[in-house]
Amino acid sequence: MEPNVRFWITERQSFIQRVLQWTELLDPTNLVISIEKIEKSRQLLLTNEDASIHDLEDQRIGEAWKRSLSTVHPDNSKLIPVPFRPAALMPFTAPMVFLSLLSVKSLKSMILPQLSFSAYSTVFNTINGNASYNRGPYESLLLGAGVIASTSFFGLFPRLLLMRYPVKNVLLRETFPVVVFAHISGLNVAASRSFEPTRGIEVMDREGNVIGYSRKAGTKAIRDTATSRIVLFGTSALIPEIFSFYFKRTQLFTRYPHSLWTLKLSCTILVMGLMVPVSFSMFPQIQRIESSKLETEIQSATEETELFYNRGV
Repeated sequence: MEPNVRFWITERQSFIQRVLQWTELLDPTNLVISIEKIEKSRQLLLTNEDASIHDLEDQRIGEAWKRSLSTVHPDNSKLIPVPFRPAALMPFTAPMVFLSLLSVKSLKSMILPQLSFSAYSTVFNTINGNASYNRGPYESLLLGAGVIASTSFFGLFPRLLLMRYPVKNVLLRETFPVVVFAHISGLNVAASRSFEPTRGIEVMDREGNVIGYSRKAGTKAIRDTATSRIVLFGTSALIPEIFSFYFKRTQLFTRYPHSLWTLKLSCTILVMGLMVPVSFSMFPQIQRIESSKLETEIQSATEETELFYNRGV
């Protein structure tokens, strides 16, 4: 069985345990691990099938799990490209979130941050989604291009609407783009991974044996991941806006108006740094589902009452 799948199935973790686990996996040093070290760690886990990340007396085992879980995809056992590993999400998207929600009057200043965010999110969601079904490179490319174009447009729409029809209510003017931005991030997950509910994803038993492909499991995987992404980017965008709203009413802003950008960017990075492990931990990486909730052909193919599938990140 793939070591990462074995870990997530056997390690029944609570929400707090998952948050602490992801805090370790999101360590930026996981972005610069050499391929040689990753291969050695994987070999160690493959030759020690009973190894647990809680084997504190063997530091090598714990480090091997950390390297494997943070760099290798659980479905195909392939290395995740460095810019799209989970630990890279916050460093790449925090500046994009900040720039996408700046109050600017130029259309050109709006397009690049929103387009960059949509493009990065699409590739990240595709690579870190479920990879157990067949998909061709050309259809993935066409789907990705469509998702980038559509989510970029919908992300820009509220800003263009506010430019055309200014709103006097300051709170509404600042929060409306945030609400749309958060839901666009969830829409990006659903659109970029739209093959999963149509073609089905692998469901397996506790031993890792594939029972079949389930469209219902694919739908649930997307719904849960989209929810976590809305929480992540909604919170990361809303709190800095609230901070800015009240900061503008202080004497400090009157004396140093340019400090708003620096403080708002710092607030965005801080909130995202806290919210990424929380959002990733909202649902388990390998989720359980009752076989009675799946397709009839899957129910007839196994006597297991509980099956597993990779939700993705």
